[in-house]
Amino acid sequence: MVEYGFYHLTRTALEPTLGRLLERVLAGGQRAVVVASSAERVEALNRALWTFGRDSFLPHGTRDDGFAEDQPVFLTDQADYPNGATVLVLVDGAVLEPPPQFTRCLYLFDGNDEAAVAQARELWRKWQERGEALTYWQQTERGWHKAMATADT
Repeated sequence: MVEYGFYHLTRTALEPTLGRLLERVLAGGQRAVVVASSAERVEALNRALWTFGRDSFLPHGTRDDGFAEDQPVFLTDQADYPNGATVLVLVDGAVLEPPPQFTRCLYLFDGNDEAAVAQARELWRKWQERGEALTYWQQTERGWHKAMATADT
């Protein structure tokens, strides 16, 4: 079963939040695929992740960078999973059903964008009706707070 985590961005931009979440994924010994809404957005995230933190290095790449199967974090705008990842990260409104190899799906959305919030609510309802394990994380002044979870999480 896939565990779905919803991350409601209200205080920070996507790029630093994504970078920190991916650091945690890698620290846990896992690999990730990040799916964005367009090829242009993938390239922008690719550039941003190289410089998101002063004291960190986040190994990642795209299909254009080569060696896709070797990338600990693979960035794409398609259903493309060459690196054996177990964590799927959806950003910028990208929505895919995680294939069976994924154990977690992180859905990051902009809390200042009404359409993004509406889409997140619809996905929550859809996945909850299917009986998926869901967790809702909300940004506060002190960091992330687990604000809601279904019974399975």
